[in-house]
Amino acid sequence: MYDLTGFQRDLLYVTAGLHEPHGLAIKDELDDYYEKDIQHGRLYPNLDTLVDKGLLEKGEADRRTNVYAVTRRGRREIEARRDWETTYIEELLSS
Repeated sequence: MYDLTGFQRDLLYVTAGLHEPHGLAIKDELDDYYEKDIQHGRLYPNLDTLVDKGLLEKGEADRRTNVYAVTRRGRREIEARRDWETTYIEELLSS
């Protein structure tokens, strides 16, 4: 996960947290988080990058809607990142 941008990492986390995430649902979550409108030209190429890296799978809900799912590798990467973060902030969180 070290080679992902912060935005790509956020995309992966949001996708992991949504039930049957599709592009617009992911976009809505990130719009709220970033407090600004995420452009489609930024969203979809970054989702495709995560698919290309094997962290997400992309499927079709219908002819116009793609759905995304975190792969086994993606889950492992999220867990490894979480463990790494915890080593640095554990003391802060336990205070």
